[in-house]
Parts: sequence; C-alpha cells; structure tokens
Amino acid sequence: MGAIYIDPSMGRATINRDECVECYACFNGLSKEHLNPAMVRGLRGLLKLVRIRFDPEPDVCPTSAFVPDDLAWPRVVRRAFSDPTVPHESTGVKGRGTEEVKTNDVTGRCQLGEVNFTIEFGRPGVGARFWEVQKMTQALARAGVAFEKKNPVTALMSDIATGTLPDDVLNEKVLSCIVEVKVSIDRAEEIIRLVRDVERQVDTVIALGTGTRCEADGDERRVAEILHRLGYNPQRAKTNTGLGRVSNPEAVARMKEPVGV
Repeated sequence: MGAIYIDPSMGRATINRDECVECYACFNGLSKEHLNPAMVRGLRGLLKLVRIRFDPEPDVCPTSAFVPDDLAWPRVVRRAFSDPTVPHESTGVKGRGTEEVKTNDVTGRCQLGEVNFTIEFGRPGVGARFWEVQKMTQALARAGVAFEKKNPVTALMSDIATGTLPDDVLNEKVLSCIVEVKVSIDRAEEIIRLVRDVERQVDTVIALGTGTRCEADGDERRVAEILHRLGYNPQRAKTNTGLGRVSNPEAVARMKEPVGV
C-alpha cells in the first residue's frame, strides 16, 4: 500500500495509518533484532559524519520498531480482509474468507444453468475502500441478484436486500475483498455490463471471475460464448476436485438424485 514512508521532518520511517490495511506483511516478514534504538540511531549518525552509510537488510528491523496495534471496530475489519494468515470470523476461511466457487464439486453452490460471479476489489497492491464495494453491492441488489451467504462481504452487510454496508466501515481500506453473486445464465451478460458500469465509478482495480458447471462432456459453451461476444478471452483458471467441505448438503443431495424416468 506504500503506507510506510520516510517523514522528512523526523528523518524516520512513519506509517500512514489511513493507507495501512493491517495486512501485517511488514510485521510478519521482518527479523526483529531487539537492539537499543538510541544506540542504533547514534551509530548511524556517527557513520554519516564520516560519509559511511549503514542500512540494515530490508527484512531486518534492528530495533523491533514494528509493534501491532490492538485493533478495535471498525479498524479490525481491515485485518480480517487483508491478512491471509487470519481465518475470517464469518466463514472460518483464511485469505479473503471465501472459497468462492472453487469447491463447487462438494458444496453445490452453482447448479447447471447458473453462473457464479466473483467480483474482486483491490488486487494487486491497490486496495479498496468499502464505499467503493458498496457502490457495486447496491447496484447488484437493485438488479435483484442473490448474494452468496458464505461470504465475508455478505456477512458484513447491514441490509442484504439493498446491498448496504455499515456506515462506520465505508472508509475502511482493505487489501482486497470479493463480492459473490449467482444468477441464471440468461442474465450473465446483464450482470457483466452492470459490473463494467460500476467499475467506471470507483478508483480501484476490479477483476471479474465467472464460475459455472460444465456439461456432460466436460466442456462449457453458454457462458464462454457470452464472454467471447463481450470481448473477453476466457481461460479455464481452476478446476478443484474433492478439495472442499460440504456446506450445502441439500444441494449435494439434489446433485446425486437419478436423472430421467
């Protein structure tokens, strides 16, 4: 995020708390040497006088200056969506808190004739504010889509029917987050165009992913044809088999029902 910078007035590294997303990358990635800060600054000043620079390795913090804050609401939301080592409270999943449609073989989130959209905000290295996310969720809600229940953004909403997020989180910045919705395939083009329209209204990166079930021969034609027509060159990104856990037993049972007479 570029949140750590040298403050010229102090000559020391400083953290821009508004830009920091609490990903803990700086804290987790550093070796802490626990040296005395006054000694380190004095040594550097002495070496500077004789035109010798001393800089530690970029993954070493000699004085253990990085100390995590005790996070409270709403700032704690930043870490929940930004630190990939922390399981998200609403889903128990690490990373951004969602398995998306990758484990559809056991969860049954997406059935034949349906398409699951993952609308990702903020990656790579840009971040996103929740007011930008809300623009998308409210537009989707007006279009009458179904938000994925096992998703952290959905769990965060104060009103799922309108796609509204709590006022006190709207200016919180996160490394990335994913909005998930599901519609019938005949509405796929409508949703893609809606996402394109909202994307022009926000100052972050939005990546659109589609997930759908293959036909009996292992291929997929309907959604791919729509994407081609809209100028995309879709590639099969992930096919996970048997790696998920059952979160929708009713749908899995329907998948196992015999077909035909």
